[in-house]
Amino acid sequence: MKPKLFERIDPVILAIALLNIAVRLLVYDNLEYHRDELLYFSLGHHPAFGYASVPPLIGWISWLMQNVFGSNLFAVRLFPALLGGVMIFIVASMARELGGTRYSSILAAIGLSVCIFFMRTYFLFMPVHIEVFLWTLCIWLILKFINSGKDRCLIFFGIAAGFALLNKYLSGLLFTGLLLIIPFTKYRNIFRNRSFWIGMIAGGLIFLPNLIWQAEKGFPVFNHMSELYDTQLVHMDAATFLTEQIISPYAGSILVIGGLIFLLFSKKMKNLRFLGFLSIFIIAALLFMKGKGYYTLGIYPMMIAAGGAAFDTWLRSRITRIVLPFFMVLITIPVVPIGLPVLDKEGLKAYFKVLDEKYGIDLGRRFEDGTIHSLPQDYADMIGWGELTAITDSAYNMIGDKQASVIYGENYGQAGAITVIGKKYGLPEAVSFSESFRYWFPREFPVEMKSFVYINDEPGEDVKELFARITLIGRISDPDAREYGTGVFLCEEPVTSFNTFWKERTRDIK
Repeated sequence: MKPKLFERIDPVILAIALLNIAVRLLVYDNLEYHRDELLYFSLGHHPAFGYASVPPLIGWISWLMQNVFGSNLFAVRLFPALLGGVMIFIVASMARELGGTRYSSILAAIGLSVCIFFMRTYFLFMPVHIEVFLWTLCIWLILKFINSGKDRCLIFFGIAAGFALLNKYLSGLLFTGLLLIIPFTKYRNIFRNRSFWIGMIAGGLIFLPNLIWQAEKGFPVFNHMSELYDTQLVHMDAATFLTEQIISPYAGSILVIGGLIFLLFSKKMKNLRFLGFLSIFIIAALLFMKGKGYYTLGIYPMMIAAGGAAFDTWLRSRITRIVLPFFMVLITIPVVPIGLPVLDKEGLKAYFKVLDEKYGIDLGRRFEDGTIHSLPQDYADMIGWGELTAITDSAYNMIGDKQASVIYGENYGQAGAITVIGKKYGLPEAVSFSESFRYWFPREFPVEMKSFVYINDEPGEDVKELFARITLIGRISDPDAREYGTGVFLCEEPVTSFNTFWKERTRDIK
């Protein structure tokens, strides 16, 4: 009889989970907030049933974390770190559900830990870490149902599916794959199971508020997907996508590939072969749709668990069973700074410089515009926000009548920095037309605005025409920051009514 997940906690698995949490929390402040973290924590200021580019779950979690722990960087990094620890337990349990012994669960836990994608995903507060967790949970519940026959697993599956859709719409691809594949398996009678439909109804009710919100807003998700395709996905190519499928797990690829082979060809996996086909379906579908490489991450923990069960079957000698996890850890140690900022900024710069000069590797340092920088784009997006907020605070303190002033950020990173980091300065929330900020900017002001703190590279022509006096207060001075050169301008003495200008400017923004 297979052990339940928390019936008896394996001390080795517990140690691996705690080590994963500890490492992330030890290095949480080596760099600053990520641009996207500033957006997602800003959503917590405005709990809603939907946002411009994501469903509402990330905003709700942000609201909870802020109300319990505050908006500091530790609070931002705490939730993904803890969820990463939970992932270790689920993947270890999944390996056992796939027929492995204790060795398979330990190997799967180590295999997940050494994946570059796991290091990065469970360090940053973004919807991806929740998505990977919920996909893994859904598959684990399917395995629990198959192995135990307990109908309640189907109800829990439906609930988990509802939250998965409430986190990222991409989860629909997982459920589409299951609905297409399961009718061709021996488990097709699941559709006659009353608990399955109870679970589906529960999941539908969980997702319903967002569906209603989408309908009320004219389904902005379609506009977002169209914009995403036109600006980013259209540039994706098959070679890059497939290469990332190997690079992102790195040493964990040994288990990923082994697990996929095991699911597809092992006689032991005959009843679970559909999971292999599900993996292929998701990867192939995203390849065809020109998805980003990381869109497939939700399926990888299951393949890693399958890899743990596979090598548990294939490796017979004690030496090889010890050497494999040791080898995966050994080859991962040199690349840890790629997945986690375990060094400070200067240490990371030196590390990537050595990669370039000694090995000719510019991994991650080529930005979206094709230029190569001192740090990967993700790390460059974690620099400069504190300086920007401090400069904005200086500008704001120069204003006499603060009730007649407004702070504006051109993009969501800038607006998010003022909204989140600015709390410690007592700054008001920034307004912006970028991302979800466009849903809650004021349509009109109670008094005539006299001062305007403007954050952008340079003032636009409309701003120059509106104010008689524009003073540059400062710019982000760190050349390693992606926002290097972004300026903070104090705009005063409007030559015409700012409020009238604002109404005209925002009239067509929905």
